[in-house]
Amino acid sequence: MKVLKIFLAFIVLGVFLAAGAGVGLYYWAQEDLPGFTKLSDYSPALATTVRARDGRILGYFYREKRFLIPLSMMSPITVKAFLAAEDSGFYQHEGVDLPGIFRAAVKNFIAGGIVQGGSTITQQVIKSMLLTPERSYERKLKEVILAYRLEKYLSKDEILTIYLNQIYLGAKAYGVEAAAREYFGVNASQLSLAQAALLAGLPKAPSRYSPYGNPERARERQLYVLARLRDLGWIAGTEYEAAVNEPLVYGAQEDPSWKVGPYYLEEVRRQLVDRYGEDMVYGGGLQVRTAMDMDHQIIADQALRTGLVETAKRHGWQGPVKHLDVGGYEEFLDAQQLGESSPGDWMQVLVTGVEKAGATVRFGDKSGIVPVASMSWARVPNPKLAPEEAGKVSDARKVVKPGDVIWVSVEEMLEDKPWKLQLEQEPKVEGALVSMDPQSGEVLALCGGYDFFRSQFNRATQALRQPGSAFKPIVYSAALDNGFTAASIVLDAPIVYQDGSGEMWKPENFEGIFYGPTLLRTALVKSRNLVTIRVAQQVGIDTIVERGKALGLTGVMEPNLSLALGSGQFTPLNLCQAYTAFPRGGTSIKPRLIESVVSPWGEQLFSATQEVSEAMPPETAYIISHLLQQVVQHGTGARAKVLGRPVAGKTGTTNDEQDAWFMGFSPYLLTGVWVGYDQVRPMGKYETGARSALPIWIDYRSKVEPNYPVQDFQAPPGIVMARVDARTGRLAGPGAVEAYMLPFQNGTEPLPSAGLDELDADPGSSNAGGESLLKQIF
Repeated sequence: MKVLKIFLAFIVLGVFLAAGAGVGLYYWAQEDLPGFTKLSDYSPALATTVRARDGRILGYFYREKRFLIPLSMMSPITVKAFLAAEDSGFYQHEGVDLPGIFRAAVKNFIAGGIVQGGSTITQQVIKSMLLTPERSYERKLKEVILAYRLEKYLSKDEILTIYLNQIYLGAKAYGVEAAAREYFGVNASQLSLAQAALLAGLPKAPSRYSPYGNPERARERQLYVLARLRDLGWIAGTEYEAAVNEPLVYGAQEDPSWKVGPYYLEEVRRQLVDRYGEDMVYGGGLQVRTAMDMDHQIIADQALRTGLVETAKRHGWQGPVKHLDVGGYEEFLDAQQLGESSPGDWMQVLVTGVEKAGATVRFGDKSGIVPVASMSWARVPNPKLAPEEAGKVSDARKVVKPGDVIWVSVEEMLEDKPWKLQLEQEPKVEGALVSMDPQSGEVLALCGGYDFFRSQFNRATQALRQPGSAFKPIVYSAALDNGFTAASIVLDAPIVYQDGSGEMWKPENFEGIFYGPTLLRTALVKSRNLVTIRVAQQVGIDTIVERGKALGLTGVMEPNLSLALGSGQFTPLNLCQAYTAFPRGGTSIKPRLIESVVSPWGEQLFSATQEVSEAMPPETAYIISHLLQQVVQHGTGARAKVLGRPVAGKTGTTNDEQDAWFMGFSPYLLTGVWVGYDQVRPMGKYETGARSALPIWIDYRSKVEPNYPVQDFQAPPGIVMARVDARTGRLAGPGAVEAYMLPFQNGTEPLPSAGLDELDADPGSSNAGGESLLKQIF
């Protein structure tokens, strides 16, 4: 009996000692435990999603490819599969599975080290988000304590939601939504039982059980998960058999990033980083809605590329991409990765033989023929000659030789015969296109160059270029508010200017011809430089600079008379902003790419508003729009008549054809195109705005115009129309040889026709003024 009492005393003492040790161990372990309350405000690194205006996805920005979704957006079987694989008693325990820990401890003791964890899903959440991944008993104890605490703080569904969104599943995919897209090209709500079981088998070791790297092991884990679901009674035997026999087709959901409108997407990324910082953009899960019309953007991208290729071809052959010795032929062909081809697709090919009639080429395991007819443009470049003056190539041997690697486009694909191909050439000349709704400010399309992957420099938003005559509407708008009318007569005659340093400047018209007394309307329609200089001199260059600023121009505007001819420097996007005042009736609006930004929790972070400023009277805006319509009907923009719609526009060409522009608009759509080299140099003879930029504008606009009803410019109440004699600028009489219907602000319309001796009485005909800026020499 005494022995029994002693034994019981030892037991009680042992219990107290164990309890004391346990309490001590608990307090020791919990001293530096991290706080877990932040899990209630779960904010993992999430991919930012950028969408077009119709909701189609443009692209993603992320460091970890994760898309946060609630349990309700996952297929129910997906949730069950992960529970079966990782923690079937999740909804029964209080954060820790003691039997599971005991089993793991026994296995670890037998193995002489930690080989199994026995963690619940709650513990895995704690481990991945609050603790280090090291395997130690100290970390395990902390994990258990935090798991119990977390279960008192969050609901089971909240913990499971965190787990299924946080877990890494291989292939750069975090969470079940990203994994569903990466492995099967579907959303988590669309996963089948077989697919869900495969994903649920990945958390144990994502790389070890990857279906891409280890399909056999992935299959073993899938079968294990399916068996667990069956044994738990969560699926029927028939469902199990169907899932076991379901063939799995792997394939990632295509990432649309940088496919459509890459320059637009990059500008959106830049603006987001400026506003929210890189961490938020790459990990904040922002939902961004842009103003892009994806259909417009696709058409604009293709129009710009086609136009730049045609511009480059007009001035001859720049040579092959590279030349290979015979010993390098097979290496080049073996390295080619050719996918499916369609007519019109481009690819690089190896020239293996050349005759006068054409070249034979190889690509991959196929061959083709490039006929000399497709090389007719490929002469030796001569920028001093117009294309029609340079002649055509009729001998393929003058263009390519064996060993040359060249670009071709597919004309016809034949089964067992050489493909028919066309010689192509990537342009070195660059360009930009901006298209926007002038009423709302929404930028529908933005192209910043020929190929984003060749150069990420965005010429639409970053390139400051001289607009040439495309600046003249701004000059003439200031003139209309300072004593001129569309019927003013201004002298078109030689002028020589001497600046303060004694340097001489002798501006000329593009044609090199002087036309004498000229109607202001005609000076703008025909883009007469000397008339524009005289108008700017009388109005005052400071007045023109102020008008440019009022229109929103933020580029370079040096206060000298050459500014009137477009010597300033502006980005295409900024010049489009200035032009919005014409179709808007006098107010300019800031272009907008981003419409809204929403947090992953649905909080509205940003909603765009229209930024509008007064720039000119509505009558002035209408008169300029009317005159720019005549530029299209009778002037340098005549090619745009092909649209058969009311369109206004202005070409622009700088000295030596270094920059070519066309700015064209209707009440519902404004589009600007620029073409030129990144390093300023001549593009070639006659590469004017009408020849280089306008065809791109027409190609784009002709394809999008059917989406809009025909709409003309509406005159404001203060406008009157009058028939004007082109020779005198007075109201036209019955005997007028040439006359135009022109708009005037009420009260400024001209008087009836008078003799030539009265011309000097017209305020617009005066050539005086501006002498304080430059000395005028005749």
